[in-house]
Amino acid sequence: MSQRLDYARKAPELFKKYLDFSLALKKSRLDVTLRDLVTLRASQLNGCAFCVDMHVKEATMHGERALRLHHVAVWRESTLFSPRERAALDWVEQLTQLPPHGVPTATFEAVREHFNEEELAELSFAIVAINGWNRLSVGFAVVPGSQDALYGLDKSGLA
Repeated sequence: MSQRLDYARKAPELFKKYLDFSLALKKSRLDVTLRDLVTLRASQLNGCAFCVDMHVKEATMHGERALRLHHVAVWRESTLFSPRERAALDWVEQLTQLPPHGVPTATFEAVREHFNEEELAELSFAIVAINGWNRLSVGFAVVPGSQDALYGLDKSGLA
């Protein structure tokens, strides 16, 4: 399978601005472990093979344990995640798969117990960003691992 269209080359200015937005999120108050879990879970939900591959490799390079990465898909049943991580994973599911009648107040209140307003805004922007990348990668059939060298992911030891 090959990529359908190189969207970065066909809309370079928009790609650059979206990339800048995503890179700005790396300077947020959210720790890298939490960002890795969020990007991986959204990518799983969206069926984005390219992004799942990328975020597993990034998380591995950031020192995340393999077992926790395997458990992200079943985080509700897993005991490997902190209450704060669980709240973030619930929030990513809510914003990625928007319920027909909006996000329940109880869900919002639960995530607010673990994140202050600035952190919650940054978490939400991180979810918006990864959902956009997922949609681009799925829509244009970006091949998993095809950009590892470009993003330094070949250093993950996962091929």
